Amino acid sequence: MAEQRMVTTLRDCPARLVPVGDPVTIPAHQFITITQSLGGNYTVVYQGNMLRVDGTDADALGLEKYELTFDKSAGSGIDEAQVWQALETVYDPEIPVNLRSLGLIYKVDIDQQGKAVAIEMTLTAPACGMGPVLVGDVKYRVGMVPNVGHVEVELVFDPPWHRDMMSEEAQLETGMFF
Repeated sequence: MAEQRMVTTLRDCPARLVPVGDPVTIPAHQFITITQSLGGNYTVVYQGNMLRVDGTDADALGLEKYELTFDKSAGSGIDEAQVWQALETVYDPEIPVNLRSLGLIYKVDIDQQGKAVAIEMTLTAPACGMGPVLVGDVKYRVGMVPNVGHVEVELVFDPPWHRDMMSEEAQLETGMFF
């Protein structure tokens, strides 16, 4: 979204404070300014604070709600393919490419009995200020996978991320393929 736009929230809207990722609620009937829309998520300003609103809550902003749907699962537990499908809907806020294609997801462990998913991921740079927000995005979206009761995300920096970890499609999309 190139131009900022002011809207009024239509209902209470969950959001996360940028860059720390703390959850907040924007009350209904509040004026906010949408400053960016990337990867189905929105960066907004409310009472001087920059917040991140997930696209699944876009209807609270008067916008079309992003519907996260999953392919049918073969079993009754947590389906790893659905976890990866959810991860593909989480985008880096500065690069409109999903985290899986960027090569930022290192490991996914599923505990069927505990209904939990543990994820190891990294950032494109260790000092990336959006790390807590991305962790929140991952927890939020993976938490929508059927049968998931708890999501734990650990930021790791070994091995360090480099562009060769990106899919060829992501390298082409970002102009980093050479």
